[in-house]
Amino acid sequence: MTSVPPAVRQLAECLGDLGWVSDLLVAGSLATGDYVPGISDLDLVALTAGPVGPARQEILAGLHRELDQGAAQGLDLGCVYVDAGRLADLGALHPTWTHGSLVQRSLSGVTRAELVRHGFAVLGRPPAAVLPEMTDDDVRRAARAELCGYWAHAAARPLWWLNPVIADLGLTSMARGRHAVATGQLLTKTQAIEQAHAPTWL
Repeated sequence: MTSVPPAVRQLAECLGDLGWVSDLLVAGSLATGDYVPGISDLDLVALTAGPVGPARQEILAGLHRELDQGAAQGLDLGCVYVDAGRLADLGALHPTWTHGSLVQRSLSGVTRAELVRHGFAVLGRPPAAVLPEMTDDDVRRAARAELCGYWAHAAARPLWWLNPVIADLGLTSMARGRHAVATGQLLTKTQAIEQAHAPTWL
């Protein structure tokens, strides 16, 4: 069974006490069994009853700041807060705590696939109970969208690549993306490093 860091358990308790967060779901490396404490990010998704407006965002930001200064310090704990009523809207933007600030991001297809195929709940219902099944073709489309969206955007911004985190993620993401597009299956970062190879045209 996957060992859940105390910071994630603490976040689940705090969110449950709010009364308007119904589920806290685990995606990313913690879900796939590839999590390395102090190195891997913690990728979480919370479902809320109703929109997360300014007042709720202020509460969440304060909660996360306190957590980042305590149990989650150095863990890069991030969470997307999705209004359950907008979960089916693939293009919707949701308040997302990441790297010390609250921004607006979509819930990507790759994250949805990680949740459905490998994720689990620390609060509320399991991912498969709230998200539709992801077929292999769905995974291919999600991977292609990420490669042609975020990573194409990043490729046009060379200064981003001075950040070692982006450089590292770029290498594993390319390998993971190629594999997902070809097979409809998800690779962990460790598997991507093991299988990464130069394209045949080099």
